[in-house]
Amino acid sequence: MSELTELSAAEAVGRIRAGEISARELFDAYRERAAADELNAYTWVADGAPDEMPDAETPLAGVPVAVKDLFCTEGIPSQAGSRILEGYRPPYTATVVARLQDAGATLLGKTNQDEFAMGSSNENSAFGPVLNPWDRTRVPGGSSGGSAAAVAGGSAPWAIGTDTGGSIRQPAALCGIVGLKPTYGACSRYGMIAFASSLDQAGPFTRDVADAALLFAHMAGRDSRDSTSTGLPGPIEPPRAEDLRGIRLGVPADLLGDEDGVGIDAGVRESFEATLRIAEGLGASIETCALPHAPHALSAYYLIAPAEASANLARYDGVRYGLRVAGDESLEAMYSRTRGEGFGAEVKRRVMLGTYALASGYYDAYYGTALKVRTKIAEDFRAAFAEVDFIVTPTSPTTAFELGAKTADPLAMYLNDYCTVPMSLAGIPAISIPSGLGDGLPIGFQLAGAAFSETRLLDAAHALERAIGFDGSAVRNRTVAQNG
Repeated sequence: MSELTELSAAEAVGRIRAGEISARELFDAYRERAAADELNAYTWVADGAPDEMPDAETPLAGVPVAVKDLFCTEGIPSQAGSRILEGYRPPYTATVVARLQDAGATLLGKTNQDEFAMGSSNENSAFGPVLNPWDRTRVPGGSSGGSAAAVAGGSAPWAIGTDTGGSIRQPAALCGIVGLKPTYGACSRYGMIAFASSLDQAGPFTRDVADAALLFAHMAGRDSRDSTSTGLPGPIEPPRAEDLRGIRLGVPADLLGDEDGVGIDAGVRESFEATLRIAEGLGASIETCALPHAPHALSAYYLIAPAEASANLARYDGVRYGLRVAGDESLEAMYSRTRGEGFGAEVKRRVMLGTYALASGYYDAYYGTALKVRTKIAEDFRAAFAEVDFIVTPTSPTTAFELGAKTADPLAMYLNDYCTVPMSLAGIPAISIPSGLGDGLPIGFQLAGAAFSETRLLDAAHALERAIGFDGSAVRNRTVAQNG
């Protein structure tokens, strides 16, 4: 593996500023890796470095970034993993991507994803499944699996994705990297192709927490073009904590199953408990906290998110842009054929679920009730954060499962989001860091904090990450060697 691609992104920034390497050299090294893409992590890769590279004194100094295909990029295919948008080249760029470019990042490629971000395995993409770099017979997680696999596999120094119910944190866990879901509103959604507007949020994938803080600092900010955008109350500082003295970590029994660990694989639970012991060794106190409504989060989520998707995806009708399938007999026939052929099975399933939940006579019983549960979940978190600093859980109940293992059972697939969905419904930030291996596959540890506590959350995750000492360089080296 090239020495250049062994550097963390922050190290690369420092080396470029010092004149020890050039941004163009770094871009070319990563572009070579991305173009060799045997993980199907990319849907588009840049032909080459920009003619004019960013100044070395810019905050990100020309370090390349991979971008989930849910973000619009001017003149570059932005397809949301869907045939209905195949080949679509938007006339504008998403705010988050533009912010990174303004800070000196260069666009390396667009990453594969579950169609319209609907999935937990990246098997729902119209462009084929992404493969996990740790084991190519297994999924990388979803929906941002392409971004996670690119970073874990060494073909990008960092990447961005979106998280609606766990779509950054879960693939980060399954691929052995860091993934941050910020507070809802911290990053602009302008130019993000919508799935569920009250839940979607952009965030970074990185090899370590320091890189996550650096990338996120240049993603966040208020945007007048997004009415839900609030920005952050203050700047994101580089994480420096070396211990967890005085930190209270809350373990919610409501999310961990019964004493036998029902719902959480034994190896995942063992890793979680071992990480708690490491946290105690760093000075943290471990306390039990209550999230009584959290077990209902998955049910509420799979009413709210499909309902919002039903409304958001109504615009894809073959009239204005995207795929159009001829329906000569009537406009309605054209709509039906276009949507029938353009959307995949999972998108159709969720649109139908959402339309039903919003239908007259069912709204109060389903969607309205789910909104009430969401309010209760947010109240539970607020009460818990009055007693503890952070809430911790496994990120995913299992390690990466085999391709095809759950595609025939949607409920089994949805259960992969069991530990991540509550934080999404509450709109609070959460981060997944690698906590070790189970049967040779990565396991993630999730920390969640109160709204807009990203700086403290990153600091705590950094201290814990250092103590765990997880190193994913072996799989990056192996993946690059396999790619030739």
